[in-house]
Amino acid sequence: MPFGRLDGRRAFVSGGARGIGAAIARSFAGAGARVVIADLDVAAASELARETGADVAGLDVSDAMAVQAVMAQDGPFDIVVNNAGVDQHAFFTDTTAEDWARLIAVNLTSVLACTHAALPAMQAARFGRIINVTSEAARLGSKGGAVYSAAKGGVISFTRSIARENARYGITANAIAPGPIRTPMLEQAVAKGGDRILQAMTGATLLGRLGEPEEVAAAALFLASDQAAYITGETLGVSGGMGIGG
Repeated sequence: MPFGRLDGRRAFVSGGARGIGAAIARSFAGAGARVVIADLDVAAASELARETGADVAGLDVSDAMAVQAVMAQDGPFDIVVNNAGVDQHAFFTDTTAEDWARLIAVNLTSVLACTHAALPAMQAARFGRIINVTSEAARLGSKGGAVYSAAKGGVISFTRSIARENARYGITANAIAPGPIRTPMLEQAVAKGGDRILQAMTGATLLGRLGEPEEVAAAALFLASDQAAYITGETLGVSGGMGIGG
């Protein structure tokens, strides 16, 4: 297949209505994939679908039974991008058990649910690409984001395990760890914390700027393509060098 093409592939993108997920959906559709955008925001997903020709699944991806039903109806899928995520900026002692449950459900349980539903068909086809969007916060920790970091750290460990279990089926599993990316989630954090938050985020990168969703999408497109067939179990940082140090 030509470089970066996904012709004939069926792709599922969770949290695909906006931000990084929307950029990935656009990129995959532009590369020839048939995309299903899974998101609770059906209106935003439908608008993107009209632009890209994608299909839409209004779905709580942390609900394993609902995910199974959608995968059975709209699949099988060659590519699954687990991108859905939520954040909360609060010190750990100011959070509640309800906060933890929500963060873990969306950021980690959804990854388990979507992967579990997609894998049997991938194994039967002896082909698949699992791409999990984690965060540099998983590797570095995040002040004011302990539970988010813990959930995203679980995504990295899960990705490695799935890579080990499924290599014999020709399935690869990789993660992408974005740094500060210009998304609605980041904008909400900046609105709450002010310019100080923005300066801290950009200052932690070597490149000294925010990343764009399209830069994460480019990494996802590569990992989904035939050119990445010998890459599995890896976590690719798309973070402007965050955490390396100056």
